[in-house]
Amino acid sequence: MKLKKISATTEERIKEAAKKVFVQKGYSGARMQDIANEAKINKALLHYYFRSKDQLFELIFMENVQKMMPKINSIIDSDDKLFDKIENFVAEYLGMLSENPFLPLFVVNELSSHPERFFQKIAPLANGNLKVNKFIQQIQDEAARGKIIPISPVTLLMNTISLCVFPYLGKPMIQFVFGFDELQYRMILEQRKKEVASFIINSIKK
Repeated sequence: MKLKKISATTEERIKEAAKKVFVQKGYSGARMQDIANEAKINKALLHYYFRSKDQLFELIFMENVQKMMPKINSIIDSDDKLFDKIENFVAEYLGMLSENPFLPLFVVNELSSHPERFFQKIAPLANGNLKVNKFIQQIQDEAARGKIIPISPVTLLMNTISLCVFPYLGKPMIQFVFGFDELQYRMILEQRKKEVASFIINSIKK
């Protein structure tokens, strides 16, 4: 029993170390030795728990999806007003991205290089788990009542997610163009939790 506890603690330490390294160096720049150093273990022990950087990253990604899915469901399937849902969705989504800024690029890379593998892994988590019917109906009802402009629920969701994700995908370009340092960029990303929701709501509100 004691061995299992130690093992679980070491694994969690490795995952936390990996997140820090992925944030600092990005997925492509991170090395297993960097992660071992951050976790304060030797590389052999790291490889005992995780055979490769890909395996470790994939685990972190899947755990984040599993954590986020119930939270997103609780927001879009709630009885809250549509604009409140948009605000809550953006805050939750951007909160997850701020803790794991390396995830969007990982998803894009996986979709480009291994789309079949990506969908095989993500499908069991998504199929039957996303409760979007109430959200779709709510958008249609609000449009019918003249509260918002007519808009496809898919378009609304894509617009919202795009505004959340792009600053993480385009970070190097945006920093270069505007000369932002890391602290300035983090402050901008924090402001977007309110700005994105406000922009989306104003774009559909009548």
